[in-house]
Amino acid sequence: QVGWQVIEMKNKNGKLKLTFEKFTWTISNFSKLDSKKLYSEKKILAYPKGTDVGYLSIYLDAGVVNLPFGWSKFANFKFALINQANDKMTKIKETTKQFNATEIAWGFPKFIHLDELNDSSSGFMVNDTCIIEVQILVSKSEQENQVDQQVNKIDDNHDIDKPIKHTDIFLPKETFPTSFGELVDFQGLGKIEQAFVPLLEEVFSRHPSLIDCQQKRSGRFVEWAFTALGRVLHFLKTKKVKDMDGDACNNLQIFWEELKMFRFDLTWLEPHVQSALAMKTCIERAVRVKRTREDVTALEMETKRLKAKMIQAEVDLEIARRDFVKAKEGFEECDLDAELGYGEP
Repeated sequence: QVGWQVIEMKNKNGKLKLTFEKFTWTISNFSKLDSKKLYSEKKILAYPKGTDVGYLSIYLDAGVVNLPFGWSKFANFKFALINQANDKMTKIKETTKQFNATEIAWGFPKFIHLDELNDSSSGFMVNDTCIIEVQILVSKSEQENQVDQQVNKIDDNHDIDKPIKHTDIFLPKETFPTSFGELVDFQGLGKIEQAFVPLLEEVFSRHPSLIDCQQKRSGRFVEWAFTALGRVLHFLKTKKVKDMDGDACNNLQIFWEELKMFRFDLTWLEPHVQSALAMKTCIERAVRVKRTREDVTALEMETKRLKAKMIQAEVDLEIARRDFVKAKEGFEECDLDAELGYGEP
């Protein structure tokens, strides 16, 4: 196993920090594992036989982001199942999640089908060994950093590598996916998601300063920066107004906050992002308008039905009155309760 690699970056006012951590987990003798759950040394949780039958399940334990009670923070994390025969075939899944102290874990219950994993020709399992790489990018405020330091002092007196207990009641969920396929070299600046490349090329042609401002950054930083920009562009390009529900707005907000960390000049993009975020309100109003329109239409139809019924009732009443007049002609009232009799003796 390879330990965590930690890189920290602060924004220009020093109040927000990005912490990048990378960990490689090598699981040997996979076919001989008897445990339902398997923990790495750094609180990565795997279900070798899956939480969904037939799949390998992988989760990030919330304890890995060191959250004291009452706190929350955003973490972007990526799982990669290394293809040991062809690294271009490595299976990657990525998501962004806001963790809090009550979250247990978050990840992918159907990361890869066990048939594919165990297929000797797939390249994922070699000598009964698979390799999982985990990358985590955490946003932390200055206040959170101070609390974390206090928590870490307490943890120094405890076994911090002891896995957090997971209950069987917990049902893991697969979160919003943000991985879009193969990584490709982008203009010699780093590996970028293939789906992002044409979008980045388009905006760079119009805003060359986006590349210029990253020239003196490290290769890793540039990859993060362009990936963060690509995520926002891809989101805006592929989403429609009708898609902007609460979850979609939350994801875009997360992507946008991460992107602003990389010190791009985003004055040209911000109006589009804010407009997209406002679509939730627009959709809600559109739904309300549609519902009230449907209510009005339904009431109008009911009113027409009742008016037609009233007209028919008036017609029936007039007919009944005429029949009553005819029935009374030449009729003399009699006592219907009088005894008929048969004459007196």
